[in-house]
Amino acid sequence: MPQFRHLPTSARKVLIMGATASLYLVTASYATGAGTGTVQPRDALSAQHIGLYPSSDFRITKADCKNCGASPQALWYFGDDVVAVASAPAVGSTPHLRAQDDVRAWLIATAGKAQDKPPRLLWMGSPQVAEGRLAADASSVLGVDSALPLALTARLASNRSYFDAGSRAYFAGREVKARGVLKEGTFHVRTLWPKDYALPALPAPVPLKDGESIESLVRADGGGARQAYAARTLWRRDGVGDASLVGKPALAFILNGAQGDDDEAYGGHFAVATGRFDRQGGWDNWLVNNFYNLGSVSEKGIIASTLPMDAYMADLNSGQAWYRPSYMLVAVMKEPRVPALYQEAISRVFNHFYSQDFHYRHAGTNCAGINVETLRTLGWGIPRLGGESPLKAAVALPYMALKEVSLASGQGAYDYLQTERTELLPFVAFNTIGEDLLKRLAGKGGARSAIESQIAEDLEALVFVRIPQVPSSRAYGYDPVLSLSEYQKRAPANRADWKIVPVGPRDFPASMKNPLAPKEKSPQSVTATYVWAAAVLCLTGGVVMAWKRRRQKSKTARRGNT
Repeated sequence: MPQFRHLPTSARKVLIMGATASLYLVTASYATGAGTGTVQPRDALSAQHIGLYPSSDFRITKADCKNCGASPQALWYFGDDVVAVASAPAVGSTPHLRAQDDVRAWLIATAGKAQDKPPRLLWMGSPQVAEGRLAADASSVLGVDSALPLALTARLASNRSYFDAGSRAYFAGREVKARGVLKEGTFHVRTLWPKDYALPALPAPVPLKDGESIESLVRADGGGARQAYAARTLWRRDGVGDASLVGKPALAFILNGAQGDDDEAYGGHFAVATGRFDRQGGWDNWLVNNFYNLGSVSEKGIIASTLPMDAYMADLNSGQAWYRPSYMLVAVMKEPRVPALYQEAISRVFNHFYSQDFHYRHAGTNCAGINVETLRTLGWGIPRLGGESPLKAAVALPYMALKEVSLASGQGAYDYLQTERTELLPFVAFNTIGEDLLKRLAGKGGARSAIESQIAEDLEALVFVRIPQVPSSRAYGYDPVLSLSEYQKRAPANRADWKIVPVGPRDFPASMKNPLAPKEKSPQSVTATYVWAAAVLCLTGGVVMAWKRRRQKSKTARRGNT
């Protein structure tokens, strides 16, 4: 700056720093569209990254597209909704293998390294985003010198709650990011995300104290549904300061709490996300891998998918934050290799899931089970805790089958009590993964697998994030249960008194199923049923034989007397 050479050195430094900061802000505003005078919707893929991948790796289209790279089976679930399909070589799958066997074979073939391939399909829901300050009456998004009129997407008829006066007060005057579409000058909003849900810098470490645990953090304040958004660093590598998180890759474990008005949802929900922090420390563009039952139509419109975090959490109908509190354990990484390895592995699993090579089951093959099993397949030795009560399981099968005159009921009871708890209950999975990161992988020494060694080398911090429930007409939720016995205590004793929302089936066309897929593994209860059946047959046979012998002896004795 030659024109400022006459100024003192200190003054020149201030001017240079100010100019640099201004240039950064202008660049950031241009890149994100936030902070500008005019509120203008932009493409939903305009951010630098979506998950771990450059946004240019995808393109926006409708799910009824032809020859767009995604599989017809995956596209079928989304009708004509908005999706993003890979514009770069994407993750594939091997049709004749089971999902986890496919992951194992791929892991060997790639020597345990990610191939920088994105998922084939993302559920976007909206083609555009808009950012600004929400007006007090939620009728528009405000910029410095303009306003963009808003209209909220319609509530699904099957969704029992929606945006109300409490929601309006919560968002009023707040900087928000909205997903939607511009129609005739009005932005029709599908997702509302608070921009202050961000981590621009790593919070100073506050390790767990005596008497504290990850469980106690989740359970604090009844689950914290009404508390403020907050983040706490539980562990930080020596030498890593309260530095900026901009650009840092992350692997995040998400626990959604219990719903306050649904007796079938005390167990909560579990998902895993990958991505990079953006220029403001935002994590709204991370990709969440969300497994739900594809065999039924969700009352909230949820479809199992890989989707952006803000759509997962804040969609006005299906967003998790609208009907329960949530929690995240964010593993901040030095390198993206572990998150990328997981993302490519779980994308292979999704390819099999959409083809219905395996089915969603609440006991085991559920949101926690599918993710935890995949992490174990990759070599992460997440500790196993065993079933809640194998002995009770053995007794529950015939008892419930006879009590409710339903073999399916007996088998279901068996599977719930017998299934490995980290693959059954979301809270148990969340707890166990967090404790393993803190106590084993963030520590020193001990034999480790390849992926565990990578985690230990790359992990820079572990951050616990509490995400409150957004106020709405829905009842507040709370912390999820940690055991089946806790579930029984919360739920009404008489199942007829349970508050539930009936859902209809989603029938997948038989013609679209993968003809090469091997037969799906049967639940443990099927084998247990055969064992019980064999035992009953043996017992019955023994009783009959004993009766026949006794009868024969009686006849022989009578003949001798004559």
